[in-house]
Amino acid sequence: MCGIISYYGKRDSVPFLINGLRRLEYRGYDSAGIALMKDGSIEAVKKAGKVDELEKKLKESPIKGSIGIAHTRWATHGEPSDINAHPHKDKTGKIFLIHNGIIENYSTIKEVLTRKGFQFKSQTDTEALVNLISDIYYADGLNFEQAVEAALNQVVGTYGIVAFCSDEPNKLVAARHGSPLVLGVGKDEYFIASDASPIVEHTRNVIYLDEGEIITINEKGHSIRSMKDDVIVNKETTEIEFSIEEIEKGEFPHFMLKEIYEQVFTIKDTMRGRINPIDGTAHLGGIEHQMSRIQNAHRIYITACGTSWHAGLIGKYLIEEYAGIPVHVEYASEFRYRKPIVDSNTVVIGISQSGETADTLAAIRKAKDFGALTVGICNVVGSSVARETDCGIYTHAGPEIGVASTKAFTSQVTVLFLLSLCFGRNKNLSSQTGKKYATALFNIGEHVKTILDGSDSILEVAKSTVKADNFLYLGRGLNFPVALEGALKLKEISYIHAEGYPAAEMKHGPIALIDEKMPVVCLAPHDKTFQKVLSNIQEVKARKGVIITVTDKRTPELEKISDYIIDVPSTHPKVFPILSSVSLQLLAYHLAVLRDCDIDQPRNLAKSVTVE
Repeated sequence: MCGIISYYGKRDSVPFLINGLRRLEYRGYDSAGIALMKDGSIEAVKKAGKVDELEKKLKESPIKGSIGIAHTRWATHGEPSDINAHPHKDKTGKIFLIHNGIIENYSTIKEVLTRKGFQFKSQTDTEALVNLISDIYYADGLNFEQAVEAALNQVVGTYGIVAFCSDEPNKLVAARHGSPLVLGVGKDEYFIASDASPIVEHTRNVIYLDEGEIITINEKGHSIRSMKDDVIVNKETTEIEFSIEEIEKGEFPHFMLKEIYEQVFTIKDTMRGRINPIDGTAHLGGIEHQMSRIQNAHRIYITACGTSWHAGLIGKYLIEEYAGIPVHVEYASEFRYRKPIVDSNTVVIGISQSGETADTLAAIRKAKDFGALTVGICNVVGSSVARETDCGIYTHAGPEIGVASTKAFTSQVTVLFLLSLCFGRNKNLSSQTGKKYATALFNIGEHVKTILDGSDSILEVAKSTVKADNFLYLGRGLNFPVALEGALKLKEISYIHAEGYPAAEMKHGPIALIDEKMPVVCLAPHDKTFQKVLSNIQEVKARKGVIITVTDKRTPELEKISDYIIDVPSTHPKVFPILSSVSLQLLAYHLAVLRDCDIDQPRNLAKSVTVE
């Protein structure tokens, strides 16, 4: 992985491809490269580092062509380097390929090809694939797309690929299995990318490839075929819903800060048309036809990765309370490789911002194999999660460019709040309680704005703790997952080591780490857990820890014991997790800026993880 962009048309493709690579930078990468077809020959330029470095090299040695492929790589096999960067070529120098995913049996392929005289220059699995295509193409008398398909039939793993060959110079071939590809259809030109963000300024008409589909583009147009069934697939174009403005920073210094501020609106957008504060009900049209089966399930699994897993933990607390159904929250990477108790009386909810997370998709497919009802919660229309689940709910957060998830997280949590309200009102949640709950959710945007307006006070906390090497985050109940998420945000973008714990568990180990150099972020809503959390804060203070309290109500006790207090508007206690999450996002952001970190593209991370 990480970013694919390709062009087929009549104009010089270099400006489009470079701009497209910039649009894909948010996904995280360590090198970039480009290859162009012109007059029956292919030229390529590759460079470790940022797209700026590639562009500089292209200015020094310009190349042109109206058919081109380009890629930003996030290392899986082999360190970041010029040699390991994509595109990769075969031994003849006539076939070039870009690839997202992992070829699991690449070492076997490489060994077989080495015996045939192939030599390999890189450490990548992709070079094995392009040479396998070459071996088949030049030995078996197939045309290029047939050779690509024959090679892919020998592959174990995941891929989204685009390839071309100078022996068939007016042809571009692409295929997907486990790694997304989208085809943009313009006027006498085509675009292929790993997502729609580099395409939207050129065309809004796109086709999302399904698993096992292969595209061939030539002077006659495009054709899509199912490799499994060996039949032509006729697919209508759909329209990209977001605008170009939504994927630009505007006046903000970073995408992450822009997206933190967008939560005033994105949480509202997630609820729009779905919540009625007057009668305290919620309506989720995407799952309405399956609601009876969901509510009568014997058990529910929520499966996700990273930030989405934290959202799932909050969902567990809410659904068990309001629906009375046992809920298990599983890392998708663990769920897919063990033997969970799943049958036709089970509901499996998969949560993914991109809708393309490899482990989450694999968990959903496993659940379907066992006869479970699958529900998707995702942010991207037309994504694999949206297409492959039995029903689902979109979060409507809009494109999220920053690698560290912010608005997508709060939108996911909002969906789970709506789901729990829907459950509750269909069961035993009173109208009066439902109204209070729904009203608090409905008015949350103004409370988020209040937090954002107080960002400078959080900046002061960051300035006072910026030299710390370790943070501890503590919360109880619904706020334990918030502690986990706050710690994750800090790790992701500031590179400060941080851990989240249930507040009561602190004394069962982590308390050994606390000293005068350790900031401890304590989530202290004024609810039924308040006195217990206050006792935990006292335990931290007794060890000279630096206490940062996040609370919706200052008390003399809190003010006396806390080194810093971050205020959250007072509202329904169930809404505190969303509001406190926004505060912790700002804290992580300010600390990362003060430490001069790469906010939107943190080291070693990728936005959409489409490999295991």
